[in-house]
Amino acid sequence: MGKIVALANQKGGVGKTTTAINLAASLAVIGKKILLVDADPQANATSGLGLDINQVNIYDCITGNASAADIIQQCPEIKKLDVLPSSINLVGAETELLEIEDGQKRMKAILEPLKPSYDFILIDCSPSLGLVTLNALVAADSVLIPVQCEYFALEGLGKLLNTIKMTKSKLNPELEIEGFLLTMYDSRLRLANQVATEVREHFGALAFDTIIQRNTRLSEAPSYGKPALLYDAASTGSVNYLNLAKEFIKKNKKTA
Repeated sequence: MGKIVALANQKGGVGKTTTAINLAASLAVIGKKILLVDADPQANATSGLGLDINQVNIYDCITGNASAADIIQQCPEIKKLDVLPSSINLVGAETELLEIEDGQKRMKAILEPLKPSYDFILIDCSPSLGLVTLNALVAADSVLIPVQCEYFALEGLGKLLNTIKMTKSKLNPELEIEGFLLTMYDSRLRLANQVATEVREHFGALAFDTIIQRNTRLSEAPSYGKPALLYDAASTGSVNYLNLAKEFIKKNKKTA
């Protein structure tokens, strides 16, 4: 039975989609069967893996016009990686979910039947705490939170953690925090080291040992519709995410 992990942070530009794409690809290359769910109207995870955003997508699943099994696509160059695509239409789901009975549980109903087919289902959430993101938290078993090593990194985390706490108490009692992932790290900057130290001191074992360093290849890869390991397998970003995938698997073996 697969595990559903939501990648969430309402602050934009923290490396959330980059992490979703590259962690999913790295896990698949290692041998795990992965489904990446693009739950962001910007559809960057979809386009970043070379898939067409102008097609039937997760919005059609939410509105009941398509089943997930019918629209899931295989990543062109990674055999064990499937994608449930998104598009700008997903913006409309925020309104439509209000009118659906048990609307906050719609994504759970979509993804639950898919769990036996995958080792992990990763959900790339939008940089907001709207109804679609709430749906992802209700559907998820855990939440992975990227934290960039920059000024204001910890600002707003309290709001996200309160949302997770509320979701756990009222809608999804099994929801746990998968971990905090430090991203965009530059060892030359004193501030980056300060943020890394603060996160480790505050969250302890919940902080991943792996740190994602700032890397040009990670930024370039999406424009070619590839994860970093296909764009430049020797790059620092590729190595970082492969290490994260190994740590992620090891951590989940301990909790299995």
